[in-house]
Amino acid sequence: MRIKLINPNTTASMTELMGEAARAVAARGTEVVLATSRSGAASIEGHYDEALSVLGTIDEILEGDAADAYVIGCFGDPGLLAAREITAAPIIGIAEAAMHAAAFVATSFSIVTTLERTRVISEQLVRNYGMQGHCRRVRATDVPVLELEKPGSSARAIILGECEEALRDDRSEAIVLGCAGMADLAKYLEERLGVPVIDGVAAAIKFAEAIVGMRLRTSKVGDLAYPLPKPYLGKLSGYAPAKLFPANERERTAYLAIRRS
Repeated sequence: MRIKLINPNTTASMTELMGEAARAVAARGTEVVLATSRSGAASIEGHYDEALSVLGTIDEILEGDAADAYVIGCFGDPGLLAAREITAAPIIGIAEAAMHAAAFVATSFSIVTTLERTRVISEQLVRNYGMQGHCRRVRATDVPVLELEKPGSSARAIILGECEEALRDDRSEAIVLGCAGMADLAKYLEERLGVPVIDGVAAAIKFAEAIVGMRLRTSKVGDLAYPLPKPYLGKLSGYAPAKLFPANERERTAYLAIRRS
């Protein structure tokens, strides 16, 4: 089984960090392929960053090495539904995976994320994924994403403190880490907090393995069908569905299989 983990930002060191977390939980026989976006921002910390990151993810699915499943390695799950439209392979977002995993092991959880300005993105995902009954609160630490990688940074202590407050004040029973750059903190935090700490990268890899193992594919009936052929103008003309996919549904599937072989 081949799972492609796509980092929608352009920071390769963060991709490697996520890769370590992914490979630590991957089953024997699962190959985790890493991809760093070739376009976009160094870190994703707002709606603008997210919007511009989607094309890099799409490029990795359409033009990069083919895989049995794909994981989008950003807690905002940017472009998740768009990605599901362009391939029948399963696409897993790490926020969606983390919240579902948390709901399996606790009746309540808090999300601990990075900047305050990204809190609303996580809160919207909580609603989109129907997790209002499980998520007690989204907590922002105001730690920039790239600060997580700096040697000697106080980020780890700040995140631990916020998690402790979540358990005490929110009365949550689990912690969801709200950034892919926190993937290496799960074990450290769990040992100190004594509750499940869910890293979305690890959760997404295991869900991807399960879905592929069940031989499930993304539905191509309804809103996740391949994009409708039509002209695209300007800088996005190369992304026109008419150029990327044959018009006939069966031909599209065959075309993509040949393209990625």
